[in-house]
Amino acid sequence: MKRLVSIVALALIAVTGAWAQKFPTRPLMMIVPYPPGGLTDAVGRVLAEGMQGSLSQNVVIENVGGANGSIGSARVVRAAPDGYTVLLGIWNTQVSIAKLMKLDYDPVGDLAPIAFLTDAPMLLTLHKSVPANSYKELIAWLRANPDKLSSGSAGIGSPPHLLDELVRKQTNTRFETVHYRGAGPIMQDLLGGQIQMGFLNPATAAPHVRSGTIKALGVTSAQHLKILPEVPTMAEAGYQGGMEFSLWSALYAPKGTSREIINVLNRAVTASLASPKVRERLETQGMEIATREKQTPEGLAAIQQAEIKKWWPVIDAAGIKPE
Repeated sequence: MKRLVSIVALALIAVTGAWAQKFPTRPLMMIVPYPPGGLTDAVGRVLAEGMQGSLSQNVVIENVGGANGSIGSARVVRAAPDGYTVLLGIWNTQVSIAKLMKLDYDPVGDLAPIAFLTDAPMLLTLHKSVPANSYKELIAWLRANPDKLSSGSAGIGSPPHLLDELVRKQTNTRFETVHYRGAGPIMQDLLGGQIQMGFLNPATAAPHVRSGTIKALGVTSAQHLKILPEVPTMAEAGYQGGMEFSLWSALYAPKGTSREIINVLNRAVTASLASPKVRERLETQGMEIATREKQTPEGLAAIQQAEIKKWWPVIDAAGIKPE
């Protein structure tokens, strides 16, 4: 009898192992919950290309934008938990929208973490017409000129909106936040002078900072950017209280996806992020590759919970409400 049980157990292990090795047998779909051309889309395309070698299958990007990323996220939540549909989630989709929107799914409970991917700090930028060349000079100018500056945001509750609110609260200054549909329109109006300020991703802003069209006053990270090393951190620039923010990205599967499949996908992600080509492409866009400890499913789950604990009270304190 014991021998029979042992034989059955070994057979199950063999079948499970063989089945896991067969995954995937067809192309995968990576849902990017924002339109093409943005930072999230760029991360997804670089990652997908890098994963294809390990998986021996194509990873196809599908952009499903709308409702601050919730439409694309919900599509992954409803997908079969077979590993063939995954979500390229970011801070917005995994932290803020659950606080600011009534969702028909749980961004934590209804998605299985695969791997943390990148950190991407935000850059405080200013149009050249504003007579301030440092953060401290900007705050002095705002206090002397209340309600005379407009700052661009990617929507209610987006990172630029949240960071604007932090500046207002910490410095007791008044300026307008104008909500746009994405970083592209913000950049266009900032360059044209229709708005004068904006927290932007470094990849979008860096060429214009180098040309002198806009000024970079600080970065929301604990260290300097590789692509703009001369820009101080917000703490160095004079922001009191700590403004360390990352528009991070991570990969998720539908709840119920087996650990065997999660492990296969995780290995493909870590192999992709270890590639010098992939690292260079992401780092030139102002992103930092996550450490190997962060890249585990458990590491991602812990980071997401910590971010919710950190930022939900900030959203409450700033009085940010969906419109």
